[in-house]
Amino acid sequence: MGEKRRKSQTKVTNSMRNRALLVMVFFFAFCCWIIFNMMNIQIINYEQYKAKASSIQLRDTTISPKRGTIYDRNMKVLAQSATVWTVFVSPAESDPDQHHRIAEKLSELLEVDYDAVIEKLGKKQSYYQVIKYKIDKPVADEIRTFCQEEDISGVNLVEDYKRYYPYGDFAATILGFCGTDNQGLAGLESYYNDELTGVQGRVISAKNGWGLDMGYEYEELNAAQNGYSLVTTIDETIQHFLEKRLSSKVEEYNVQCRAVGIVMNVKTGAILAMSTEPDFDPNDPFTIYDEQVAAAIETITDETEKNNAISEARQSQWRNKAVSDLYEPGSVFKIITASSALDSGAATLNSGFYCKGYVSVGGWNIKCNQTSGHGPLTFAQALIESCNPSFIDLGQRMGIETFVDYFESFGLAEKTGIDLPGEQKSIVYNAETMTETSLASNSFGQTFKVTPIQMITAVATAVNGGQLVQPHLVSKLVDDSGNVVEDLTPDVKRQVISEEVSAKICNILLQNGTSGNAQHSYVAGYRVGGKSGTSQKLDTAMDDDYIASYVGVAPCDDPEIAVLIFFDEPRTTSYYGGTLAGPVVGELMGEILPYLGVEPVYSDAEKANVSVSVPSVKGSELTAARVKLQRSGFAVKVVGNGNSVVSQFPDSTMKIKKGGIVVLYTESETESMMVAMPNIINQTPSQVENTLSGLGLNVSFTGVSQSNAAAVVSAQNIAAGDKIPMGTTIEVTLAATGAFE
Repeated sequence: MGEKRRKSQTKVTNSMRNRALLVMVFFFAFCCWIIFNMMNIQIINYEQYKAKASSIQLRDTTISPKRGTIYDRNMKVLAQSATVWTVFVSPAESDPDQHHRIAEKLSELLEVDYDAVIEKLGKKQSYYQVIKYKIDKPVADEIRTFCQEEDISGVNLVEDYKRYYPYGDFAATILGFCGTDNQGLAGLESYYNDELTGVQGRVISAKNGWGLDMGYEYEELNAAQNGYSLVTTIDETIQHFLEKRLSSKVEEYNVQCRAVGIVMNVKTGAILAMSTEPDFDPNDPFTIYDEQVAAAIETITDETEKNNAISEARQSQWRNKAVSDLYEPGSVFKIITASSALDSGAATLNSGFYCKGYVSVGGWNIKCNQTSGHGPLTFAQALIESCNPSFIDLGQRMGIETFVDYFESFGLAEKTGIDLPGEQKSIVYNAETMTETSLASNSFGQTFKVTPIQMITAVATAVNGGQLVQPHLVSKLVDDSGNVVEDLTPDVKRQVISEEVSAKICNILLQNGTSGNAQHSYVAGYRVGGKSGTSQKLDTAMDDDYIASYVGVAPCDDPEIAVLIFFDEPRTTSYYGGTLAGPVVGELMGEILPYLGVEPVYSDAEKANVSVSVPSVKGSELTAARVKLQRSGFAVKVVGNGNSVVSQFPDSTMKIKKGGIVVLYTESETESMMVAMPNIINQTPSQVENTLSGLGLNVSFTGVSQSNAAAVVSAQNIAAGDKIPMGTTIEVTLAATGAFE
């Protein structure tokens, strides 16, 4: 019995020991599991679990910074950001019983799909489902009112910004535009995107165990940093001058591949205006503005082909030809060859040339623009007459190495570095690839390609004292308070030619602008010099594909500005740069120079044609009025039988030249005397004055000087046959017959 009891007790003891050991093993394993999980959470996968906990405990909302403003040089707003709102729903915070009403109201106010809103409201664990971006204040106010009146939860509005361009399709290829996320996609908006964007802010809110906000005391706010603003070199007034002139000529000349205009301060490289026409409205950049192109795309049935056509059309209208397109500059480049030859000593002003109408180089006969030949020419005459053989001679005198050295020094073998995206690199020869034949063609501006911005920068160098300037569009960055953050005005790159050579070139260009092939840009009193260029496009299928260009500089005794105008494939009666682009440069100079405060200096002959204000004689006794006007240098025509002046035309707000006609009306019932406008095309200036004065009309001449023996009327601003009031001033454009380039 005792032995049996001992054995039984031993079994019980062993069993208890085994159970205890098993418990200890399980306890140890449990502790190891806990320790492992703690290590996994707190050490091995700490960052992962920290982020998961934060997502449960915290709500992170971003605050959009305000994008910087873009100003012109006089602080006029060209692009700015207006406050808009993003509408989003928080399904985790919304009442499911309200979902139908929310979706119904939001689909009505925001013009979005009802089912799409319902779908987003159904994502129960989500706190952020965007319904629509960038809604304006009136709609945002309606949503707030709806939520307040019907005690709606889970509908939220976050302040954001929308880019706005107050002038519409103005300076579009310069400014560019932004996408829906306020990211700059073109132009200055893209180039300076980092500076304009700013830094996003954040609001971090704590949530309780039910996922609800714990109040403002548990929020952390990191305010957004608004972007810097750009102060550009663009002058809004000059930009309007340029766009108005350029767009009207694109239509008149039926220009196929758009037109380019650039106005540059030659001393600093600041771009005062730049335009590619036609352009687009950056407020709605994805609309295709060329009606013919848009209509052609609509006829495409294949979806892929149609999308590709839309993309190509958009890229084309956004493209800034001034920096992104290459062209052969033609005779405008002769300014650079002439400057290089004088500076290198290969020629002097006393150098002589002989033109027989062509020259043979490398087995090729290269023609002059005057196929019968110019005969003997001086250096200045060679540039004024734009004689190809003479410039081939200059190229040969310099030789390949010297020619290429100056070509590169003028900046034509490299990008200018202008602060715009998409600048193209020129296609040019170097000293190793240039041959005798390519040297000949290069010397008068053919068989190489540069951008318009490169060409006007090189011309600026030739006339500003010989310094290569950096073309640029932004002068400084400023903060919200207007404080200058950074001055971006670049330094002069290098001295290319001497000041003496530059002055000689300016003098020749002035002669050319007054009486040579560039006289179409003549502006009385303003000493405008210029050079025309007409280059055939050799990489197109059409034989009549030309680029008509013209560069003008003024005032030539101390140049301030240069203007380059460029028509790509005009389809009109002429394709010559002097005929088409020259008058546009003259018209622009006539507006820009007075605006900039450049004082005119008139010759005796020009003084007789200066327009002056007409004195007011309304209400005066007729005899006294007649005497006053005649003493002021005006002719008088009286209509009516009264003894006092009831009205006059032109009135005191208008200007006409001395000797012009002022019509005086002496009876209140008398209607304005109307006359029919005659056709004066191809008449000489003296014939025009006789014709118009006989009808009681005044005249204002633009284009070449009236003193030019070859001057005839090329355009009149009033169409023949139109009825106009007696005393009206007719704007007449003069061109020189035989001046082709």
